[in-house]
Amino acid sequence: MDTIEKKAGRQIDVKHAENVVIRFSGDSGDGMQLTGTQFTDTSAFFGQDLSTFPEYPAEIRAPAGTVAGVSGFQVNFGSKEIYTPGDAYDVLVAMNSAGLKSDLHKVKKGGIILVNTAGFDKKNLNLAKYPEGADPLNDGTLDGFTVYKIDVTKLTKDALADTGLGMKEIERSKNMFVLGFLFWMFDKSMDYTIGFITEKFGKKKEIMDANIKALKAGYNYGDTTETFTTRWKVDAAKMAPGVYRQITGNHATAIGFIAAAEKAGLELFLGSYPITPASDILHELSKYRANGVKTFQAEDEIAGICSAIGASYAGALGITTSSGPGIALKGEAMGLAVITEIPLVVVNVQRGGPSTGLPTKTEQADLFQALYGRHGEAPMPVIAASSPADCFNAAYEASRIAVEHMTPVMLLTDGYIANGSEPWKFPSASDLKPIKSIFTTENNNPGGKFLPYKRDEKLVRPRVKPGTPGLEHRIGGLEKQDETGNVSYDSANHEKMVHLRQAKIDKIADSIPLAAVESGKEKAKVCVLGWGSTAGAIKTAVRELIADGHDVAHVHLRYLSPMPKNLETLLKGFDKIIVPEMNLGQLAMIIRGKFLVPAESYTKVQGLPFTVEELKTRILQTINSK
Repeated sequence: MDTIEKKAGRQIDVKHAENVVIRFSGDSGDGMQLTGTQFTDTSAFFGQDLSTFPEYPAEIRAPAGTVAGVSGFQVNFGSKEIYTPGDAYDVLVAMNSAGLKSDLHKVKKGGIILVNTAGFDKKNLNLAKYPEGADPLNDGTLDGFTVYKIDVTKLTKDALADTGLGMKEIERSKNMFVLGFLFWMFDKSMDYTIGFITEKFGKKKEIMDANIKALKAGYNYGDTTETFTTRWKVDAAKMAPGVYRQITGNHATAIGFIAAAEKAGLELFLGSYPITPASDILHELSKYRANGVKTFQAEDEIAGICSAIGASYAGALGITTSSGPGIALKGEAMGLAVITEIPLVVVNVQRGGPSTGLPTKTEQADLFQALYGRHGEAPMPVIAASSPADCFNAAYEASRIAVEHMTPVMLLTDGYIANGSEPWKFPSASDLKPIKSIFTTENNNPGGKFLPYKRDEKLVRPRVKPGTPGLEHRIGGLEKQDETGNVSYDSANHEKMVHLRQAKIDKIADSIPLAAVESGKEKAKVCVLGWGSTAGAIKTAVRELIADGHDVAHVHLRYLSPMPKNLETLLKGFDKIIVPEMNLGQLAMIIRGKFLVPAESYTKVQGLPFTVEELKTRILQTINSK
């Protein structure tokens, strides 16, 4: 229910909203990522649920003022459960002409547009490729919107005129002015951000003071300027009791590995080479050196994975991280881990391809690569995370499977959830599934030589630390003789080993959950089958359609190899199946070929995630088709 506040004779309408979507848009140097992150962290600190979507230019130094150089940060925050960053914006913050041009089409009708008027001079309009003489702030382009024209650059300079800082340093503070104004607009305290600034710039007092001063100036500008007569209030979300923190997918992945190593009683080793958008996992894990985590930034991708294989052979939990191009380079070494049958987790934070492709944009096009992208019959378990917070669970589960089943595992995330963020509830150590890490210390062949490839009931071979007395054995990339591990070129033995390695992976299905309907009911008319980061958009779309009376269900896959044992039976209970993917239909092809069900593919390969409205439209088409 909306209310009215009165302050010094000024009437302010206070609108109460269930959720709000804000988009920050400007040059890379405008600090949009930092601004968006601080607004997000403050929202999370005060108990609101949220989902974010940072967008970066593909070039490290993209041309300033151009649409190609726009850096954006989108946040959807509210008092209800939120699963996506939102389809359209309630508020657009455009720091320059390019930011407005890039994102205007997604602002809701009647939405708010806050523009920094200094970014709309003739130079900026030309850089953004507006037609000669165009003036989007005054020519009717923004009719139908609520427009706040603020000369943020000038106001920031005025606020910091007596700081003694140079003009370059002063201009860098204009994002704090905007953030302060938004804190006023959405009735949020500045305390969290002031604490952040104090910690970040504590050793540079003049920078610290300038940023805090600009932040407060922006807040006071909203509080004292009579033209601003509307504020918004968003209540805290009703979330399960517990301790929460804001987390990105890459950070959750890193912490998931730390938890898995601790639970398994193993040292954690990451061998990696930096690549967008996976590098943050390396950066995050490197912070935990005091906790025994070892990180190695190798000279290339091949050295990264080979170092992780070596660490695993020596008794650690070996991890390597990359994106699609790097995974291609790691292919031969993955085959080595398959044939030697040692634990290893390979993380692929997917991005747009092929080749260098769209390095800062998201995609799901590496599923075939994960399942089949190695020479020979080289089966590996493949699991996929579905949200930023879920990256913790997926990393933990990938580690469990690798350790308990003596196999390399591929973990798939993507740029959307790796860089995106959401609240994450701290798990209790007692809630985490045990990871049984067993090293053999006794001869499994009494009276004879140790048999390194003699398997247990799960077809898992024993794990031995190098140097264990009496358990010396051969290991390497050549085919193994069954049980002895000796080099064998025998054709019948090779076929037997190929089948054994595949059967071992297939048996992992005995230790993973059965597939289940997440929303809707079994045997619904239409099933929307997803995997990975499509989860939030599918869940929202399906729940909204169910609320409208439609017979639709949602099934989401974490385990892509092996798949849940009941998946075929579950899928054959639906009349129709739609598979939305950010590729050209890879999972749909696998489902059709494996289970002979009429799965319809719905694809998007724009470097952007699905919107809820796109999915609802496509699902309704299928519901209404004969």
